[in-house]
Amino acid sequence: QVQLVESGGGLVQAGGSLRLSCVASGIIASINDMGWYRQAPGHERELVAVISRNGNPNYADSVKGRFTISRDNANNAVYLQMNSLKPEDTAVYYCNADASRWPDPSRHFQHWGQGTLVTVSS
Repeated sequence: QVQLVESGGGLVQAGGSLRLSCVASGIIASINDMGWYRQAPGHERELVAVISRNGNPNYADSVKGRFTISRDNANNAVYLQMNSLKPEDTAVYYCNADASRWPDPSRHFQHWGQGTLVTVSS
């Protein structure tokens, strides 16, 4: 199995910043894209940002210019720096990784973390 563990959520006032971290562990062969999704109450899960193995990021329009995704391939980690937070950013944030594991490195599956709650007060 591949486990993803997120950290860094919490309560922050509007305009503030938070940094989310996610580390993947297990018998990992390779990881392609890593990303962050979020789900607010009453809404479907949506993509926030994704980063390829070579570091190319893509962002949802709603977070462009405010959030920055980065990764550390040596440590199987992905981060999300969130600045200028707004109340509408309040959600559970989930880490995602497209990863394969030994002994079958060619088969990639989507893996999810347990989620970390981000609450932005107005």
